[in-house]
Amino acid sequence: MVKDTCVNGVVMLTLIQFSTLVDLSFSSLSSLSLLLLRLVSCRGIRGTHRAWGGGGRRSMGCFPCPAKSSKKQKKREEDQIKALAEKLKPNASLDVKKDGSLDGKAVPSNGPEHIAAQTFTFRELAAATKNFRADCLLGEGGFGRVYKGRLESTNQIVAIKQLDHNGLQGNREFLVEVLMLSLLHHPNLVNLIGYCAEGDQRLLVYEYMPLGSLQDHLHDLPSDKKRLDWNTRMKIAAGAAKGLEYLHDKANPPVIFRDLKCSNILLDEGYFPKLSDFGLAKLGPVGDKTHVSTRVMGTYGYCAPEYAMTGQLTLKSDIYSFGVVLLEIITGRKAIDNSRAAGEHNLVAWVGVLLHISIAIRWY
Repeated sequence: MVKDTCVNGVVMLTLIQFSTLVDLSFSSLSSLSLLLLRLVSCRGIRGTHRAWGGGGRRSMGCFPCPAKSSKKQKKREEDQIKALAEKLKPNASLDVKKDGSLDGKAVPSNGPEHIAAQTFTFRELAAATKNFRADCLLGEGGFGRVYKGRLESTNQIVAIKQLDHNGLQGNREFLVEVLMLSLLHHPNLVNLIGYCAEGDQRLLVYEYMPLGSLQDHLHDLPSDKKRLDWNTRMKIAAGAAKGLEYLHDKANPPVIFRDLKCSNILLDEGYFPKLSDFGLAKLGPVGDKTHVSTRVMGTYGYCAPEYAMTGQLTLKSDIYSFGVVLLEIITGRKAIDNSRAAGEHNLVAWVGVLLHISIAIRWY
């Protein structure tokens, strides 16, 4: 069992152990030895403090940057969505290689593989969830409520996410989610079965994950629920890293997830992890470009301070978020927990203090 206090010197050793468990060419794993030092450097801590006003009392949900995005940034976002939409036209196709990568080339005539999500009527999804009954409710996020349902046509159990028109996300995030998950396929990404865009209704239909999210197994556990053992924690971390590797290294252009956190890592049978919730995902920089300029979106506690302060999004923004998730997996603590003692509210800052003390003692 991982105890809540097993951080100090064990964290760095765990990081090294984790890197040996996963065989990836992934940029985040090739730099894992530097990950925690970057996370807890004084510059990173001060940057996070400045970015969020130092109060640390925002909700843990998705947030937009208070500053209005420029017309150029909105135009860029619209162009990116249009570019993705072009790939989903009936006459468009993608080259899906054996390793699961997408390179945007025409599929050879001897083996086309068309990628498309099913369309559902609102009546079908209402029937699947017994008219969205409260006892079918699985949870609620930035997009809206998620229900467990059973499709009458196939008898398949699914998770159905319904857009909350008064929520933080809307048509843009719905479209991005449909486009991204229709194009991107990997064992460690949740599978989008279909969607409904009837009238003003916006619903997404996913494969059902019976074990819920990683957050359900790390935080606020009831007394009768067993904590995850160490091997299971490492298995989940490795699977999440593989999903992120696919988005960064296999997809072309690369995809920046932008909202990696414990609640967006869903667990299938055997604690097999899958990344979910791609509404905030962005196409990454290509060619000689180093970043993508965009509105700051994400979740407090997981957002890279450089991105929060500048709006310049890079693949490394996801790496920072992955590092925070890894710290949560190792320590069992939340990224932000205001119920803890002073100085322990922010997980990254708290681990930073422990590491600096450990280094000081070592050199004393």
